[in-house]
Amino acid sequence: MIQSWLSRYGRRRRLAAATLAAIAVVAAYFATRPSPPTTVLVAARDLLPGPLTPSDLHPVPLNHPPDGAVRTTTAAAGRYLTSPMRRGEPLTDARLLDSYRLPPGLVATPVRISDPEAAKLLSPGSRINVLAAWEETHAARTIAEDTRVITAADRQQDDSHGTLIVLATTPTQAAELAAAQASARLSITIITDPDYQ
Repeated sequence: MIQSWLSRYGRRRRLAAATLAAIAVVAAYFATRPSPPTTVLVAARDLLPGPLTPSDLHPVPLNHPPDGAVRTTTAAAGRYLTSPMRRGEPLTDARLLDSYRLPPGLVATPVRISDPEAAKLLSPGSRINVLAAWEETHAARTIAEDTRVITAADRQQDDSHGTLIVLATTPTQAAELAAAQASARLSITIITDPDYQ
């Protein structure tokens, strides 16, 4: 009698242990299985700073997309890319002008540089001075010193009317630049690295 009870008790213990082991295996599977990939936009080819078009990007599923990855073409088309992208690189909000975080007290200021070839020497992060010349008989005057380039010119662009770039400026510099652009030709000087030999 006692032996029969012990036998039934042993079977129940083994059944309970097997059930718990199966539950543990299932829980471990769900805990470790990869999450489904997220579809994000990546560069369809090497891209230069400038307005984005739908053909510049295409959707790709990624298992671990970066923070702020842009997911829909409608969320990107027409917005301004602030720095170059390599083909296949995911687009994030940090690359878009309206999401660009400027230091306190600075604003993003579009400026049209008269010489497109000079503008093509710039890249995001370049530091420049902006000069204005109202008449050929008068010397140019510096109207914005040590400003940083946010977006640079498309190096394949050929615009006889000048090239548009975006600078990080103070509000006072922005006002000076806006007034100068109405009647003057703007040029630049590039500030080089002080350690440059």
